[in-house]
Amino acid sequence: MEKPAEFSVRSVSERPTVVLAGDWTANSLGDAPARIAETVKTRGDVGVDIRKVRRFDTAGAYALVRAIGHDYDLKTVQARPESARLLELVGAAVHVKPVTVTPPRGFHELTVRIGKGVMDVGYEWVDTLAFLGHLLVVVARSIGYLFTTPKRIRWAAIFSLAERAGLDAIPIVAVTSFFIGAVVGLLGANMLRQFGAEVFAVELIGIAVLREFNIIITAVLLAGRSASSFAAELGSMKMNQEIDAMQVMGVDPFEALVLPRFLALLLTIPLLTFVATLAGLFGGMIVVWSVLDLSPSFFLERIIDNVGATHFWVGMSKAPVMAAVIAGIGCRQGLEVGGDVESLGRRVTAAVVHAIFAIITLDAAFALLFMHLDI
Repeated sequence: MEKPAEFSVRSVSERPTVVLAGDWTANSLGDAPARIAETVKTRGDVGVDIRKVRRFDTAGAYALVRAIGHDYDLKTVQARPESARLLELVGAAVHVKPVTVTPPRGFHELTVRIGKGVMDVGYEWVDTLAFLGHLLVVVARSIGYLFTTPKRIRWAAIFSLAERAGLDAIPIVAVTSFFIGAVVGLLGANMLRQFGAEVFAVELIGIAVLREFNIIITAVLLAGRSASSFAAELGSMKMNQEIDAMQVMGVDPFEALVLPRFLALLLTIPLLTFVATLAGLFGGMIVVWSVLDLSPSFFLERIIDNVGATHFWVGMSKAPVMAAVIAGIGCRQGLEVGGDVESLGRRVTAAVVHAIFAIITLDAAFALLFMHLDI
């Protein structure tokens, strides 16, 4: 049972001594420090004896230092060795002056920000490689499960995520691709009309939609739709310590959370790309039919004869890579979320921005590759 902090003034010599007793802890200080301060102010130079104090913590030591004054020589306090050591530590901490650090200005600030940016890029690269390595290990393990114990693969989660992240996006992908195809057809018809070559608008629509716009539109829409969703879902679980709980129970978060999302996008993006192809060609066909008065049968015939299936397979070959990039970036940013909402917002934003940047960069790399291969 704690005893309240108390003190008495003993005048056995010319210099009165303040004798402390009871428990000088955070819960039992009361108004004793204020009364000691008043006594010191009234009587002037006094001695301090804390040998009768039962319990003594940092709160009690700080209150005593404030009561007797910061300039008081604590070495003159009569105390047990452990109490004297605590009082010395607290007194030293009280006398420490805060260090004022002058923030960098001008060119110095610029160099500091550039250096931090370069270091952040390096750390991000290392973390990305670690994430990719872990994901590849989980994928290889799941391939083994496919032939040995298929029940260990979370089929329900994969198909549920495929429906939510892929199939539910069919309307927006189809509508967007339809208008993109229509715009390409309209621009092509107006530009080629100057040269009397309006009929080549069909080839322009076919190549643009089959080769580039189908996968680009699909990937960008899923980057804003699915990458942000994956980052927000995993980030919320990280904030609620659900992922930590899974690790404690022996469940690999990559196998339970990342792999189903990765496989879901890997299954659905080719389907969405095919839907975007049909919608884009249909939009271009409507424009050619209404503006150039070229029948749909003529449009399809020129697509088959002059465009061919090569451009279609070029566009479809990009789909698995885009799926892996979108799912990987979204899941990785979600797993990097800290414990606050601000971190969640930053990571969700980063997931969308990084995914779109990666999509554009990869598409440019594919264009250079196919140009070099003459495909």
